[in-house]
Order: sequence, then structure tokens, then C-alpha cells
Amino acid sequence: MWTLTLRGGARVAVVAAQWYDAFDVVTSGRVQLELRDGEPGPVLGRDAGFWLRGTGVRALRNPGRRTARVRVVTPGPGPSHASQHPRTPATEGWRSGMNGMDDTGIVAGPAVCPTSHTHRTARLAGTGSLATLAAMVATTLGAALAQGGGVDFEVPDGGERIPLSGFTVVTGFFSVVGIVIAAALLRWSARPAKRFVWTAVSLTALSWVPPLLSGADTATITALIGLHLVPATVMIPALARSLRTLHR
Repeated sequence: MWTLTLRGGARVAVVAAQWYDAFDVVTSGRVQLELRDGEPGPVLGRDAGFWLRGTGVRALRNPGRRTARVRVVTPGPGPSHASQHPRTPATEGWRSGMNGMDDTGIVAGPAVCPTSHTHRTARLAGTGSLATLAAMVATTLGAALAQGGGVDFEVPDGGERIPLSGFTVVTGFFSVVGIVIAAALLRWSARPAKRFVWTAVSLTALSWVPPLLSGADTATITALIGLHLVPATVMIPALARSLRTLHR
């Protein structure tokens, strides 16, 4: 019996010769299984038990910042007992990394899986791009309808009216900012979807401050606040749903 310790963001490859008959139990933190094709697998919490034999898992990683520990139970002694394991290139390379350590565990430092992370970020960006286009169209259409209903969108400072193209550009810009925030949380947060929703809702509420302080008439202020909600109702659910899917 031995313990694998994974610091925040750490990743350790699964070699069949080492984990062939091992039964594993997560004793603290969370551990995510990385599948052979690079796709993220399920995230296992405390007291979850699992075998890796024949599962198609190529690595274990810690998706959060807290240290995770996995108790590994094998029929024989722990990993430092070289005589219990066949000498293969894989096990020899593994033993070379164990020099100077006792048989109580292996400590893996921070590491990343570039292929998996890049793939997940690309999928998130694709979802976000489609949502951005939808948000831009919906906001511009909403502004046009409000304008047709008599809202002039005139800002007292300078007496200029906000053009429809202005709503399109601003919506696109801040939607992209939302995608960047979501990608950062996917990379570094243990609960990216929850934190993204909290952050996005807070920023949406803050976006109401400029219209309220603009000095415009009531109709314009009301319309601007409503138009801030339009892209939020498109972007936040789409990105949050994508974050939940990609973080599993």
C-alpha cells in the first residue's frame, strides 16, 4: 500500500505495468481521469474507489488547487520494492524517478496536459463564438425594436445618439471578454462553471451603472439596462453549460 500525492494542477501518467492489479481510493481532494484520446474523464471525489486495469485511462490529474491524495492498494509491496515488478523500459524509467524517496508515496508537482487543455479550450472558444454571434444579433435586433418604439438612445453628454452598430460592436467585445474569463477559469479553477456564473452576473450588474449615471431619459435608461441583459442571457448559460461539460 502506498499513497500518490498530486499537488494542484499535477498530472501523472498511468503505466499499465505499475497499475495492473492496483485498487485506488481517493482519500482527499479530487482526481480526474484522463482518457487515452486526450478527452477529460470523470472527476472522482473523496472516498471514490477505482481500478485502472482495462479502463483506457492514460493519466491521473488534479483539476483543482488543493492537494489530492490517492491510496493505492496492490497485492505486493509498494512501488519502491523493485524486485516485485518486472524490469521493462517503462518500469525502469519510473524507478529512476523514485530515487531518494521512501515507499510511502509519490509526490507529483504541478504539470499540465497541453493537448487536452488546448482541445478543451478550443471547444469552449467554439461554443463561445457561436453564442457571441447570437448575442450580437439579438442585442442589435432588440435595439432596433426599441428604436422603432420611440427610444432615441440619446446621451445628454454631447447630445449624440448611440447607433445600432455601436450595440453590435460593444456586445461582441464584452462577449469575447466573457470567453476569455471562462477559459481562464477552466484552466485554473476547481469549479469553473460556478465561479463563471458568479463573475458574469456580477459584471452584468455593474454594467447597469453607466446607464443609470448617464442622465438620459427614463426610456433610454430602461432600454439600455434591458439590452445589457440580452447578451447576458445568451452568453452566461451557454458558457456555463460548456464549462460543466468540459470539466467533468
